[in-house]
Amino acid sequence: MAVFKQRDTMSDVDPFTDLLFNALLTFTFLFLIALLLMNPTAKSGIINPKAEFMLTVSWPDNSPDDIDTWVEGPKGQMIWFKRPQEGLMHLDRDDRGAVNDMQLIDGKEIINPLNQEIVTIRGRPPGEFTVNIHYYRSQTLKAVPVTVYLAEVNPRLKVLYYATTTLEREGEERTAVRFSISPNGQITAINTLQKSLVLGGKI
Repeated sequence: MAVFKQRDTMSDVDPFTDLLFNALLTFTFLFLIALLLMNPTAKSGIINPKAEFMLTVSWPDNSPDDIDTWVEGPKGQMIWFKRPQEGLMHLDRDDRGAVNDMQLIDGKEIINPLNQEIVTIRGRPPGEFTVNIHYYRSQTLKAVPVTVYLAEVNPRLKVLYYATTTLEREGEERTAVRFSISPNGQITAINTLQKSLVLGGKI
């Protein structure tokens, strides 16, 4: 009889234990789901640029000299430091040499040595684009090597042009690269035929 009562007592406890265990299991599962939703898995190495083409113009680190980028679009529209946006063309960064290299981070002044201007074209309008570099202001009174990098970034990264041109003196302007976009969106006619955008004459 004693054994029967012990089994009867255990049968009364088992449903409560099962219920408690199931509730704990459900809570744990919901907690893990919430944690995953709050912290989605990082997709490392994936870049989703909001541009079709990216142009970078760079010159030696820590140089105090100011190089400017000018871009003319298919309909004669132009961007430069005074007009950083025109249609689908955007001057995303205007670098003024040493002038805007100081940054305040956590209360400390940090000097950014990189000299680089960035232009994005956020579409594929047909026609010719002309990219010029201009030696706007010189503090060193020396020649400056300027590297121009043009890439197609959608649907995948493709380097279209990469070259270095030396600007010898303040005020000098050079056409770094010219290219055309066909009506079906393809790049054609990449060349360096000179055309003045800044000086309004032949270069």
